[in-house]
Amino acid sequence: MLEQHHVPGEENECSGSEIDRLKQEIFYNIQFNLGLDPAEMNSYTCYMGLAFSLKNRLINHWIKTQKACRDNLSKRIFYLSLEFLPGRFLKNYIVSLGMEEVTRKVLSDIGFDLDSIEEEEWDAGLGNGGLGRLASCYMDSIARLRLPGYGYGIRYDFGIFYQVLKDGYQQEKSDNWMRRGNPWEIMRFENIYKVGFYGRSEAYMDILGNQRFHLVDTQDVMALACDMMIPGVGDEFVTNMRLWTATSSREFDLDFFNRGDYCRAAEDKVLSESISKVLYPSDESEKGKELRLKQQYFFVSATLQDIIFQYRKEYQSFDAFSDWAAIQLNDTHPTIAIPELMRLLMDDYGLSWYEAWSVCGKTFAYTNHTVLPEALETWTVSLLSRLLPRHMEIIYEINRCFLDDLNKIYPNETDLCGRLSIIQEGHEKKIRMAHLAIIGSHSVNGVAALHSHILKTSLFKEFNRVYPGKIRNITNGITPRRWLHQANQGLSSLITSVIGPDWIVDLSLLKNLIPYAEDPLFQSKWQKVKFENKKRLARYTLRKTGKGVNPNTLFDIHAKRMHEYKRQLLNVLHVIYLYNKIRENNDDSGIGRSFFFAGKAAPAYFQAKLIIKLITSVSETINKDPLVKGKLSVIFLPNYCISQAEKLIPAADVSEQISTAGLEASGTGNMKFALNGALTIGTLDGANVEIMEEVGMDNIFIFGLKADEVVKIKQEGYNSRQYYENNREIKKIIDMIDSGYFSPENPHLFKPIVHSLLDGGDYYLVLADFENYAVTQETVATAYKDQNRWTRMSILNTANMGKFSSDRAVQEYASDIWGATPLPE
Repeated sequence: MLEQHHVPGEENECSGSEIDRLKQEIFYNIQFNLGLDPAEMNSYTCYMGLAFSLKNRLINHWIKTQKACRDNLSKRIFYLSLEFLPGRFLKNYIVSLGMEEVTRKVLSDIGFDLDSIEEEEWDAGLGNGGLGRLASCYMDSIARLRLPGYGYGIRYDFGIFYQVLKDGYQQEKSDNWMRRGNPWEIMRFENIYKVGFYGRSEAYMDILGNQRFHLVDTQDVMALACDMMIPGVGDEFVTNMRLWTATSSREFDLDFFNRGDYCRAAEDKVLSESISKVLYPSDESEKGKELRLKQQYFFVSATLQDIIFQYRKEYQSFDAFSDWAAIQLNDTHPTIAIPELMRLLMDDYGLSWYEAWSVCGKTFAYTNHTVLPEALETWTVSLLSRLLPRHMEIIYEINRCFLDDLNKIYPNETDLCGRLSIIQEGHEKKIRMAHLAIIGSHSVNGVAALHSHILKTSLFKEFNRVYPGKIRNITNGITPRRWLHQANQGLSSLITSVIGPDWIVDLSLLKNLIPYAEDPLFQSKWQKVKFENKKRLARYTLRKTGKGVNPNTLFDIHAKRMHEYKRQLLNVLHVIYLYNKIRENNDDSGIGRSFFFAGKAAPAYFQAKLIIKLITSVSETINKDPLVKGKLSVIFLPNYCISQAEKLIPAADVSEQISTAGLEASGTGNMKFALNGALTIGTLDGANVEIMEEVGMDNIFIFGLKADEVVKIKQEGYNSRQYYENNREIKKIIDMIDSGYFSPENPHLFKPIVHSLLDGGDYYLVLADFENYAVTQETVATAYKDQNRWTRMSILNTANMGKFSSDRAVQEYASDIWGATPLPE
């Protein structure tokens, strides 16, 4: 059955000239870029020398790509995101350049190993979770598809935080990801723009007698561009992320310094540069809220100035702007771009209101990433009026025009204006940024079929009536280059050996694996790859936590941001349930299980941090209990990040996707795990629904209430105590937690969790779904015991994941929303 194909590059030995060239480049970079002696090279200097060599090659490709974009007069795509989460660049660049074999040979010749050199790179602290990772996947696909697109965001000096565990509690340390330099960035000192805050808006009459406005007495910050290369694969197309770093308009006040006031002399510089210092500063205080809004305006203002600068190299009027530029708002964070473009067009370039609004309405598109009304971003009118007074005037005028139109179309629905207004009335007026994004964009999209359905029928139901056809669906996707070809090289090579390498750029070709799902020899090879990945994760776990884990056990992995709706709590309650069964000699599953948890909780999110402590406390209790040794273990891996995900995902047997139905917009972790052959246990939520449709009901483990049933049970009056009182196992588990069984040093420690489940309404329906979840987990154990059946299911999961490529998603954006076409090869 097995038909052999060669992996690209494997059939050819590295040429001596390629090896010598790269070796000499590394030596040169160490000597002349780092100022060190190559003869005294260590792992870090070797990494830096290699990094500069790769970057230089990409710069050559980038220059050619940009020239081709200009010569082709292609429509440009500008992807605005407050987060990007690219992961490590080294291996990505090596794979994209087709240089892995020669790099491994060169490093071996000089006494190093690529896998260990890769560990010298710190994950770029430019994002937090799914939103940033999605943006990076889309940038990868934009490059792969040869689309003239660019990512814009902020170059944060520090990531959101570095997570450590102390006595089982999450502690946040600064994520100083650039402490040893960043060899990948290119500072563009010629691309610097002024961004003004505060001040006041003044009206004046221009020479034609038209009323105009300008800002005066602003506090200015300079935005400096920093580029990072994003290569395609298989050709020389290279685009870039342009990230902004804040610098002071006045570096140093010599008068204060000469008077001995040294702190005041540098105060302006410190305050200005705080804008790009940290991703998501705490917004618990008013100062924190102000800094977050500053970050959003800072990056969109610099971005729009940069876009207009590029546009005006080719055009004098703005008549062609929306045919030249497509601007995608990734969530509501960049929405202030809408009034900012209006301000620039009217105040700086003299367009009328209606001309400017016409340009905006045809240029912007908005992607929504939530179904939770409380998660939709708002800013107080008082804050925005003080920080951005001209923008507040423009938002009021946008709202007035919209409400006037609404009254004309629906004259008998007097309450409609209040519900759809950008301004939310109340004790303190607020600006609904999602409403502004919908009104100011020509397209709004959800990120999974179920999510988009909820937007149309519930969350934005009335906007869907006002703007029929504006809300659409584009299901999220992930890049197969990063998440299979690079992260799981053993599986990538196995797949390529039977169906060829083209699946790397056309994931639908994985369908050709289906016949191999029944092949005993292929199954055996598949199992061997999985086992090697599990051993790699076990070694990593031992190094990071000091805890051993048996790779012969089932690896059940729950890796994602810590949030109550993602229901890590449901998972750990089930772990306690298994613990009790084993201790009572009532476990007949016949398999050992290792449960992995990974994820960060927001610093101010008390309940999520307490759930982390519960998981670590349960882990400590179980892992030291000799009665369950070899049958059950629990690991919490600290500081979840892209490089850690690249070790967790290939090793997973089971993927936990168990959010409360109707609350997860899409999820992309579910796609990454399934692409690597993990079997999903999950609710019918987000993209799980579409994964089930693709892989088939027989190859996924679905449980729990559906989205409409969640709504119904809450409407009818959900009583979580009934589940506690009527289910002996649930009662026992909660009583153990409540009595301090897992926290004998502090018996009352987890009472807030117990309270949330029994007296707080169990908002996320943990107890309602528990019994069905436990039964479904028994089905998982039964399936796992039959390794031939399990492997067949695993292969079919991978084989049917073609739909979830980010290439497919970006192609849909390009054709349906952006109106952009690839550059010819």
